[in-house]
Amino acid sequence: MKYPFLLYNQNIDHAPIFPDLSSDPFILDLSDKNTMLTGVDFSDQPAFQIWLEKRMGDRYAWGVADYLEPRKRLLQNCPQMVAENRFYHLGLDIIVPLGTILHAPLKGIVDQSGYEEGNGNYGGYVVLKHEVERMETFYSLYGHLNTGSLPTDGTILSAGDAFAKIGDFHENGNWFYHTHLQVITETGMQRGFVEKGYCAPADLPEMQILCPSPIPLLKR
Repeated sequence: MKYPFLLYNQNIDHAPIFPDLSSDPFILDLSDKNTMLTGVDFSDQPAFQIWLEKRMGDRYAWGVADYLEPRKRLLQNCPQMVAENRFYHLGLDIIVPLGTILHAPLKGIVDQSGYEEGNGNYGGYVVLKHEVERMETFYSLYGHLNTGSLPTDGTILSAGDAFAKIGDFHENGNWFYHTHLQVITETGMQRGFVEKGYCAPADLPEMQILCPSPIPLLKR
């Protein structure tokens, strides 16, 4: 059975990544069509964090920014994205406070855990490998994490086990406080998408078999 349909299997233990999320999320539109972002300096992420917190206010404790959004304006200062014309977001950004603990959504093993240096990159990150009998193996990736909380490669996790924390600007690729949640298939891993949080327009027709939507994995 393929992801995400395995999540409907009653024998699969599917846990929330952030168990304490409450109320509705703030929807952050980072796409190029959002005129509210005109004039926002994305190179100054601490200032953008303040901008974001003001808009979330007391009403929203968490937020999300969508999968497959075109974000050329956001990424214009990221040379690795500009060079390859990669502006379509392959993850779901889950916006939570600094230091919030992440939990494994499914049982799995830490396939990779490390640090990707450079502004606009993942900073601290973890890749979990999910293998379930009679299910197609897939991976879940979490970026922009605290480097002091990362698990070691090979760590076995049950659904609901804590494994990392949201990182600060100096260790998370210089991004506002969130994690980039991305699902990667075996084919996607073979094609190098563990190193790509964004894709080019030419890649879009294949995304269902490379990096399908991570939204079903986010359980509340």
